[in-house]
Amino acid sequence: MPRFFMLLLLLGLTTAAQARWYLDSESSRISFVASHAGQVADVSRFLKLHGVVEEAGAATVRVELETVSTNVPQRDAELRRRVFQIAQYPEATITAALDTSHFMALADGAQQEVRLPLTLKLGGQQVVLNSELLVTRLDAFRFQVVTLAPVVLSMDDLDLAATLKPLAELGGVDRINAAVPVTAVLIFTRR
Repeated sequence: MPRFFMLLLLLGLTTAAQARWYLDSESSRISFVASHAGQVADVSRFLKLHGVVEEAGAATVRVELETVSTNVPQRDAELRRRVFQIAQYPEATITAALDTSHFMALADGAQQEVRLPLTLKLGGQQVVLNSELLVTRLDAFRFQVVTLAPVVLSMDDLDLAATLKPLAELGGVDRINAAVPVTAVLIFTRR
C-alpha cells in the first residue's frame, strides 16, 4: 500500500510541474488603431495568436503577422510586406512574467489590476512597454487578461517609422501617426 501512495504522490507532483495555461486563440484578440488624415482612425487586428503561461509565470504570446486584418486587402498586403516584413520576420513575440499564484488565489469572477512590463520583439527590434492589465479568474481552469489602457507602440522605437510613408501614399493621406495604440483580450485555459 505505501508504494501505491508514493506513486500517486509522484504523479501529482509531475502533473503540477507540467501544468501550463494555453491561449484560447478563438476567444482572444489583439487589436491596434492606425490614425491618419487628422480625423480618421482605423481599427485592425491579428487573426492568429498562440500563447502559453508556464506554471512559474513565464508568459509568451506569439502573433502571426501574416494574419493582420484591416478589412482592406491591399493595405494588409502592404503591411505584411513593408512594415512587418513577414518573409524575414513572420511573428511578433510578447513576453512577460506573471505571478500566477496571485490571481489563482482569487475567487471565480474576481479581478486584480496589474502593472507589468511587456517585452515586444517585432521586425528584429525589441522594446519594453509598460502595461496596465486587468486579470480575471474566470474559474479554476480559465483566466482572462485585458488591457485597462491601450499600450502605445512608437513606430520610431521599432525603427519602422519610415515604412509609414509608402502606406500613407497608398491610402492617399498626408501621413500616418507613428504612435499606435494596441489593446488585447487574452483568455488562457489550463490543460
